[in-house]
Amino acid sequence: MTITREGRVLKSTGSWYSVMDNAGGLIDCRLKGLFRTKGIRATNPIAVGDTVGFFQSVDEKTGVITKIYPRNNYIIRKATNLSKDTHIIAANIDQVIIIVSLVQPRTSTGFIDRILTTAEAYHIPAVIIINKIDLYDNEINQKLDLIKSTYVNAGYSVHLTSVPEKIGLGVFESILTDKISLLSGHSGVGKSALINSVDSNLNLRTGEISEYHNKGTHTTTFATMFPLKFGGFVIDTPGIKEFGLVEFEKVELGQRFPEIRGVMHNCKFNNCVHINEPGCAVIKAVTNGEIADFRYINYLNMLESLTNKIK
Repeated sequence: MTITREGRVLKSTGSWYSVMDNAGGLIDCRLKGLFRTKGIRATNPIAVGDTVGFFQSVDEKTGVITKIYPRNNYIIRKATNLSKDTHIIAANIDQVIIIVSLVQPRTSTGFIDRILTTAEAYHIPAVIIINKIDLYDNEINQKLDLIKSTYVNAGYSVHLTSVPEKIGLGVFESILTDKISLLSGHSGVGKSALINSVDSNLNLRTGEISEYHNKGTHTTTFATMFPLKFGGFVIDTPGIKEFGLVEFEKVELGQRFPEIRGVMHNCKFNNCVHINEPGCAVIKAVTNGEIADFRYINYLNMLESLTNKIK
């Protein structure tokens, strides 16, 4: 006798999936073979956050996934496997929360913008958390002011946190409450420490910063979804060195930058990609200081990477 049930994938290790059923129970499931390649272009047919149907024999502790329900959304990155294009990081999420630090290790704005543009492409709200502010000196705080004001003016929600000083933790908890949140950021920026600070029941492992390389050691191998005691879920992802642009067209990239999107309709040419075209409203806005130089430079770098991909 078998029992057919529905559940949400909380963790994937490649061959086994931890599925939480509607009653909150966890069942280790494997994937029915035909799903491994049928109509799937990504490296992983099932992602954390997917809703699945599975059956379980009453005399067995494991289950078999037989159905993958349509996704509301998903977010992807370039796969490390060269034979495939994409890797689905997570599906059916309410928001992307980018955890960054300006020191130990420093997060580049280029990394931030790659995540933001991907979230924009899939219409997923994004929040920026700037962590470790207790370590910032006057010079770093000046950079912080510029970065924060730039992203706030672009329409993003930006919050400052420090776990040792207990700064911004209540706001962080309220952002997470009753939402499915994908947390992303470099290893060592404090994702696990932040999560632990608002839900000590999780007790996620945190990594130490390597003084030699000034980069965090990897503490998460696979993306994992954790239920929160105050409602909602967080998806903790591996430290991603490079958030690759996938499924982007050159002429669409500007639309993923809110401040570029706001003025590009004034460009002389409809197919303007805002490099050196005459009558470009975006270049004019950069020159006038309406668009931050670093955001425009990051846009150009992404555009170049898309051009190289097309070649």
